[in-house]
Amino acid sequence: MDHDAMDLAEARYELVISVDARRSGEYDDVDKQRMRERIYRVLEAAFTHAKVARDAVHMEDRGDGVLLSVAGRIAVTRLLGLWMVEVHENLRDENRGLSVPLGLRVGMHVGPVRHDGRGISGRAVDLACRLADSPLARRLLDAERADLVLVTSQSLYEDVVSSGGKFIEPAHYSSARLELKEGEVTAWFHLPGRPAPEIPTAAPAAPDADRADDVDDARDARDVSDTRGADDAGGGDDAPDVDDARRVDGEDRADAPRAHYTVHGDMSQHSDNVYQQPVHIGRITGDAGRRKG
Repeated sequence: MDHDAMDLAEARYELVISVDARRSGEYDDVDKQRMRERIYRVLEAAFTHAKVARDAVHMEDRGDGVLLSVAGRIAVTRLLGLWMVEVHENLRDENRGLSVPLGLRVGMHVGPVRHDGRGISGRAVDLACRLADSPLARRLLDAERADLVLVTSQSLYEDVVSSGGKFIEPAHYSSARLELKEGEVTAWFHLPGRPAPEIPTAAPAAPDADRADDVDDARDARDVSDTRGADDAGGGDDAPDVDDARRVDGEDRADAPRAHYTVHGDMSQHSDNVYQQPVHIGRITGDAGRRKG
């Protein structure tokens, strides 16, 4: 078998690096070209200073970022350590004097990668890209007003980062669970030059806001009931008010349970009512429901 053909058919374990620019869609055509030039200057200078040979690096343009894979003969610790330090410092230099600083999200994972004439593919590639593009990576970059956020896979953290090394400080990483297209995974987040980031969480809704939402839901349910009753019975005046179940002698009952309904037909709710004369509850159909002229 041809050796080159065998290489194309076989997967190689490599470090995959996905680099994305922050808010690239907000750049106009002229600024986007300058942004792309800055990204390449930052990455290529970092490879030079980290003494990573160019023939060990596969690089693909992604418009608003770059997809890379690094041959297995290069120590992953060098990329996680010295190379990341150089990327961060180069990025800071590029951002000096810019009114809109360039922000980068970097995802890393080691796994089997297949090469062909158009680029690289494999689950390792997909995961590195998903990590860099994750909503949490975007939030951290903005919340911390940082130039750079690094996101590594769980296996990369366990196999390499956790053991430490030159310029690698595992205590400066924070973990979080991410829901990706392929399923839920654990990822590790790092802001170079800073302590372990605090992972932001969604703030709970205020109690007053919850109460207002409940009231709106009840009113929506009542409105649907009134509309259907008017269409089916020829009038909506007798349709019960959902809020009536919470009133006794014209006063609101704080201890009465709230109700939330999805209505597809007639609805009535009765609670704590006192009737002074015979009443009929429900819709009258047939001849008995017709009005006499």
